Amino acid sequence: MKNQHAIKLFEERNVRTVWDAELEKWYFSVVDVVAVLTDSVDANAVS
Repeated sequence: MKNQHAIKLFEERNVRTVWDAELEKWYFSVVDVVAVLTDSVDANAVS
């Protein structure tokens, strides 16, 4: 399985991604997506 790592921009924010060429699927970092959707500075921070 060959993976290709990339950074995607969404609303000027970075979202980490990995392309799985064998399965032909993109995988996205859930932490990065949640940070973008909630407009969070640090999605890893616990309140």
